[in-house]
Amino acid sequence: MKYCKPKSKAILSLDVGIKRIGLAYCDSLFITANILPALRREENNNEIITIKNHIKKLNLTGFIVGLPLDEAGKMTSQAFDCKTYGEFLFNELKLPFSFVNEHSSTWESTNRFGVKKDKSGLIDSLSAKIILEQWIREGPELKELVGNKQI
Repeated sequence: MKYCKPKSKAILSLDVGIKRIGLAYCDSLFITANILPALRREENNNEIITIKNHIKKLNLTGFIVGLPLDEAGKMTSQAFDCKTYGEFLFNELKLPFSFVNEHSSTWESTNRFGVKKDKSGLIDSLSAKIILEQWIREGPELKELVGNKQI
């Protein structure tokens, strides 16, 4: 599926994993895409405090969440977890957001940036950057989930 390039906005990108959440962001003109330190995913979702602080400090106006779909574009078990987390974030942040197919983003970040066997979360944030760059190129436009299911 091909989307139109999205309108310029300062966006937070999340690569949601079981243990960590990689973070990256772009400026409102899509000139730069930068990484932030990955967050440890906590059972009580306390990482939301740090996410809110980044949004406020960087004046971000929306976010995207990567969905690790399989080769055929179907939902995986991790994709269902990412979808649930993205909807949780939407309810907490009340910002426009979208899901982006992030199939093979970790593999791409390993090859592109040469980071291997990383326990610090760097690979997760680099993957969030790749997801963000893909979104900048392809979209989809951010949507608010007001009675509207994206997946």
